Amino acid sequence: EVQLVESGGGLVQTGGSLRLSCTASGFTFANNWLYWVRQAPGQGLEWVSMINGFGDLRFYQSSVKGRFTISRDNAKLTAYLHMNSLSPEDTGVYYCVSNESWLPNGPLRRDAGYWGQGTQVTVSS
Repeated sequence: EVQLVESGGGLVQTGGSLRLSCTASGFTFANNWLYWVRQAPGQGLEWVSMINGFGDLRFYQSSVKGRFTISRDNAKLTAYLHMNSLSPEDTGVYYCVSNESWLPNGPLRRDAGYWGQGTQVTVSS
């Protein structure tokens, strides 16, 4: 069974930090690009960050660059998103997505790769 399970979301004040985790099973995780995608209330999907299989290529949405850090530990079948200096605009459901292909605009469709169930991040003002 293919699974991606996110954890680490929660409620935090403006300026606070959170670390999201995504643990995979049932597929060749290390070969795939890993994406973090979020959906704000009433909004569409927005890619946040992406990292290649080896972990030497990382990209960030301009709105989070300098505040968020993506990483992965393939031995643990886990990817991470460290989020600092959070603002209310960061509020939303965060999904991890694994795909064998590089998608420069992010995986913005549910049929693009493997998706986790999402974890809620709420930033209060």
